Amino acid sequence: MTDRLTIALAQLNQRVGDLSANAEAMLEWRKAASGADLILYPELQLTGYPPEDLVLKPEFVRRTMEAAERLVDATADGGPAMLFGTIHAEGGANYNAMVLAEGGRLVGRTLKRELPNYGVFDEKRTFAPGPFPDPLLFKGVSIGVPVCEDIWLEPVCAHLAKRGAELLLVPNGSPYELDKDDLRQRMVRDRVIESGLPLAYVNRVGGQDELAFDGSSFVVNDNGEIAVQMPDFEETLAITTWTRGVNGWHCEAGHWTDLSTYPEDIYLAMITGLRDYVQRNRFPGVILGLSGGIDSALSAAVAVDALGADKVRCVMLPSKFTSDESLEDAAECARLLGVRHDVIPIVPGVDALGAMLPGIDGLAAENIQSRLRMVTLMAISNRDGHMLLTTGNKSEMSVGYATLYGDMAGGYSVLKDAYKTTCFALSRWRNGHRPKGALGPAGPVMPQRVIDKPPTAELRPNQKDEDSLPPYPLLDRILECLVERELSVKETAAATGADAELVRDIERKLLIAEYKRRQAPPGVKLGSRNFGRDRRYPITNGFRSS
Repeated sequence: MTDRLTIALAQLNQRVGDLSANAEAMLEWRKAASGADLILYPELQLTGYPPEDLVLKPEFVRRTMEAAERLVDATADGGPAMLFGTIHAEGGANYNAMVLAEGGRLVGRTLKRELPNYGVFDEKRTFAPGPFPDPLLFKGVSIGVPVCEDIWLEPVCAHLAKRGAELLLVPNGSPYELDKDDLRQRMVRDRVIESGLPLAYVNRVGGQDELAFDGSSFVVNDNGEIAVQMPDFEETLAITTWTRGVNGWHCEAGHWTDLSTYPEDIYLAMITGLRDYVQRNRFPGVILGLSGGIDSALSAAVAVDALGADKVRCVMLPSKFTSDESLEDAAECARLLGVRHDVIPIVPGVDALGAMLPGIDGLAAENIQSRLRMVTLMAISNRDGHMLLTTGNKSEMSVGYATLYGDMAGGYSVLKDAYKTTCFALSRWRNGHRPKGALGPAGPVMPQRVIDKPPTAELRPNQKDEDSLPPYPLLDRILECLVERELSVKETAAATGADAELVRDIERKLLIAEYKRRQAPPGVKLGSRNFGRDRRYPITNGFRSS
């Protein structure tokens, strides 16, 4: 029995399904932890998280278990023991498992009991719940290993404490969400107080389709104090030292990094989601339409910060309604960001379609312009291989203020879960700050005029967004109530002070635009109810709230 443990906390990225690359990275980080007794990895680090229906593929499960065996064998070199996440298949069922390996042998295994089945999670679809876990014995120390969701409810930690666990090591696959840092830390403190045991919370970083993982791993001692705080949105390793005293185990104060605050945390989630999506799907870069408006300017800035200016191409596609101001602002955005900037007028195409379709006017004519822009951008994308980046925001997507097969087209959207008011906040912040790890410029990324001028689609003379929509600060408050909080029309009107008829009209627009959102590209999740993974409404739906 030992009175001292050195535990390395590995806050790592991963690629879903890439078993060999994930295993190789784990072994490399293990080398960096040389001298530690044990290294702890995030949940399902071997497979990547979330593996979704890959778990239903028998060959994937078989190869995962083979890769896990090789990792166990690798510990025969006398280096740190490994506690890592993998899949365990037994009795016709697949389990979300953590494996403890030391000296080339399997020391123990714990199976995740509480399977989340809400929001972006649907683990009950692919995994069977494990039994209440017992502690794993390591160097004479009883270590409880609740897995992610196991600590969001009280019973598993209570069971481990009752069964003699002396400390808790918790691997996680917890996606970024606005204000989630505080939520996690409050929840962990609850478990620490209830169990009387110190707890190490280890989370992954990186992007996986629509999810961005922020890391933000930390250790809480049995007195509720945070002893270690790892950074957000960075791969890193923290070596923690634990000692046994008269009152049990205690983690010495160590690695500390202040976490990013609003709106920097949102911006970093966007960078993370886009970077890993583009690089891991092997696109050489991105292309986007740069209109001179705030949404495309912000999207371009995020792209440059994530990928570098040499991998971002911007195209201005003016129509006869495009103002000189917009042309100037788009050119200045491109100059500030250092990206390639082309101007390709769509007027000849609009005239040609006008000849093909005489009598087309009104909204149909406006949408032709948007769709011609996407045809042009997709042609360049097909020729050069760059992914088309969509630039619409959540406010527009909520009420259908977007053109299907037009400005909605593309491969990914960094603003998909960002309301318009959030886009303003992000743009103001980015013009005065350069986020950590950004590849873009240190100074402003767009002219102040882009932020200050009234938003417009410029599809008809003197058009402004507020011709069709309430002011964005009011619209976004209404949408926050209807989407994030699922309030009724009456409750929303009371909460926002808006006229009930206006709220009813916004709800109607929200519901009838569902068919558009089903055809929208993926985009990074930022809030608690993003469209697609969190909020799943039927397209054909006769219900309206009162």
